[in-house]
Amino acid sequence: MSRARNSERGGARIKTLIVLIVLGSAVFCAVKIVPPYFANYQLQDSMRQEAAYASASRKKDDDIRADIEKKVKELGIPADSNEIQVSDDAGNVKISVDYTVPVDLAVYQLQLHFHPQANNASL
Repeated sequence: MSRARNSERGGARIKTLIVLIVLGSAVFCAVKIVPPYFANYQLQDSMRQEAAYASASRKKDDDIRADIEKKVKELGIPADSNEIQVSDDAGNVKISVDYTVPVDLAVYQLQLHFHPQANNASL
């Protein structure tokens, strides 16, 4: 009977080790992947505010682009100024940014593609 217990105890150790490895991997991936999504959310929010107030303050396209570019740099988003599109069609301001964030997961290089956009058409 003691022989059976010894073999079971080793199996429990392996299961525990596997569970810890899986949980550790999930936490590692979350730490790497969540920040780009949060930065994208913050950029999207900033773009909505900028679009909403742009026509009221009569900002020019270049000024809007400069404000968005400043926010992109502040958030550490890898987007160039030529990836920021701004258009003003009779007071309808549209802002969009297209960028990709590379995420190094040690064994896999993940490319997260984002395309936040905002306009003031609902106002």
